[in-house]
Amino acid sequence: MGYSLNRRLMLKLLVCACVMFAFGYSLAPIYKAICSWTGINVLALGEREASGSFNARAQPKNTQIDYSRTITVEFDTNARGPWKFKPELKNVHVHPGELATVMFELENVQDHSVRAQAIPSYAPMQVQSYFNKLECFCFTEHTLAPGEKKRWPVVFYISPKVPSDVRTVTLSYTFFEVGGALSPATSMKQPELPQRTAGKV
Repeated sequence: MGYSLNRRLMLKLLVCACVMFAFGYSLAPIYKAICSWTGINVLALGEREASGSFNARAQPKNTQIDYSRTITVEFDTNARGPWKFKPELKNVHVHPGELATVMFELENVQDHSVRAQAIPSYAPMQVQSYFNKLECFCFTEHTLAPGEKKRWPVVFYISPKVPSDVRTVTLSYTFFEVGGALSPATSMKQPELPQRTAGKV
């Protein structure tokens, strides 16, 4: 009789364990369905927030971008020194207010380290006040070891307030060596005259 009681108890425990496992396994889809229906689950909202849905917030449009206009940005590079300097793209097409990224590459082909600084210029000149750079290698000086090659991004956008007649913008960079040898014209200085001592004739 004791064996029969133990067997029935074992069966009851096994049934309870199976019911608890099934209930726990079904909690996830039940929770997801309830939260999706009530709209309190962030993940469920993310699935619903598509274009045209009730909660259309997944990819909000930047109202500052002027999609009615397109500007061609051309890139030009100059190197005042024995190094290689070039953009990875010759030009890009952007809308005013649209964020864009272009990579530039500089290689030191000399047998010694160099310290250089890039200076930007714009054409037409009046576009400079509308050209906004969020990240640029021209903000700081750079030191390159012999044979070293570096790549930098330029992250920028053109203000939507740019004049409507601007269709093409040229961004030009010139790399200058910092602390390099002076040019012959610069090194030619007038000899200093001996100063007259006070009190002597």
